[in-house]
Amino acid sequence: LLAARSPQDAHLLRLPLREQVREGARLHVEQGQGKPVLSLHGNPASCYIIPHVAKVWRAIAVDLIGMGKSDKPDIGYHYDDHSRYVEGFVEALGLKDITLVIQDWGSLIGFRYAHEHEANVRGIAFMEATVRPLDLSDLPLDTRIIFPVIRTFPFGYLLIQAGNIFLNKLLPDMIIRKLAKEEVAAYKAPFPTIKSRKPVAKFPSEVPFSGKPAANHQTMVGYSEWLKVTQMPKLFLKFSPGVAINKEMAEWIEKTLPNLTTVDCGAGRHFVQEDEPDAIGQAIAAWMSTQLKK
Repeated sequence: LLAARSPQDAHLLRLPLREQVREGARLHVEQGQGKPVLSLHGNPASCYIIPHVAKVWRAIAVDLIGMGKSDKPDIGYHYDDHSRYVEGFVEALGLKDITLVIQDWGSLIGFRYAHEHEANVRGIAFMEATVRPLDLSDLPLDTRIIFPVIRTFPFGYLLIQAGNIFLNKLLPDMIIRKLAKEEVAAYKAPFPTIKSRKPVAKFPSEVPFSGKPAANHQTMVGYSEWLKVTQMPKLFLKFSPGVAINKEMAEWIEKTLPNLTTVDCGAGRHFVQEDEPDAIGQAIAAWMSTQLKK
């Protein structure tokens, strides 16, 4: 399930106009062949962070709208916007019987999609994901301090859009190894201007904490309760110390979610694909070959 970062068959897919997605928009796609495995990345990443494509499975990595090489339309970049674009993407490609591989914001979008389209999802592999409603106390101390600040105007604008703190500091700080200069440049390339960093700045305020934003909180409650009862196969890729999933959260996941396979992939903070890509790919491949029958 491993390959280089950039398959040669990467292309841009133009979504058809549909009621939920008012603008036609291009989403950057990288894919292999076989049964569909859809990877959804987080913030401020793109499918560049996903170095896994399949030879047997049709592995698809998509840049979320406004991220990576996808279009950057003038929209709000709310949770609902990202979810609608992903739904439109799945419909445009005619993806059926999907296996989801999700992390960070990709988990909020992916869990929601699986909850709302259960019949179209075969299984979910997740790492550093948001599996239940959160309180700021669930986060590590350093993240707990900065998060309320970057969620509010004007501080979020000044720090994220003007100061580019996500690309300059938060992303490298949440990776154990030191990124090479060319890797840092690849992450920064989609966001060269203040305006282009609007999607990056919007994500933090859309994560529900302590019940707010209320609509997003209710969406998360819905998929979290569903995760507790659905027998859909799940793969939990565990890292230590983690950020979104610390030791206590990992214990809750392992105790609460049915039909769960856990694989300890070693050391990792948040953007774990950069630290243990081989362990991730091998774990997903093994799980799919045993738990998801071809």
